[in-house]
Amino acid sequence: MNRTVYSIDGKELRSIELDDAVFGLPVNEDVIWHAINNELANRRQGNASTKDRGEVHGSNAKPYKQKGTGRARRGDKKSPILVGGGVVFGPKPRDYSYTIPKKAKRLAIKSILSLKAQSDMLKVVEDFSIDSGKTRDLVGLLKNFGDTVRTVLVLKDDDPKLKQAAANIPWLSYLSYNRLSAHDLFYGRRVLMLETAAKNLSGFYAGKTQEAAE
Repeated sequence: MNRTVYSIDGKELRSIELDDAVFGLPVNEDVIWHAINNELANRRQGNASTKDRGEVHGSNAKPYKQKGTGRARRGDKKSPILVGGGVVFGPKPRDYSYTIPKKAKRLAIKSILSLKAQSDMLKVVEDFSIDSGKTRDLVGLLKNFGDTVRTVLVLKDDDPKLKQAAANIPWLSYLSYNRLSAHDLFYGRRVLMLETAAKNLSGFYAGKTQEAAE
């Protein structure tokens, strides 16, 4: 698959060959769904907690006697049907995380990359960095590629200055090529990929290297 490489000014520079085994696959919607739900589940803190009637602070005494009042029978004030009482079957702290097969996750990433490439939502950009680390410099560069829509920037390495500049842009997510997120990629309306990252992805996800996505 041939894609155009753009300059940081948004102008066409040259063509690059992308591996069809990564960017030209049929889209597998099922595995994408499983990968996204897995990521969302793993992000959950799982610290919601409620008290049942045995944990609520209060007296165990009956508020009035059982018989002779004409009223309904009543237990203690910690009953779940009373205001301030315990909660029935309420949430407790738990771990929501689980794992999916590594091959399934890799297939999901490749399916999303293929979907973005086929939908013309993926652009390859020449390698750049933001030496100043300033957000306004990165925003000015990104405006050369269109309006401020939800954008994913795929980096070729761990660039601290570029990450510093991107940290305060609410509509921008940045990912390293070997640590891609199915959720962020799928919901990004525009994917900007550095040229070296695109080359590395062809080997990383096509199985031409011994590395494995996590």
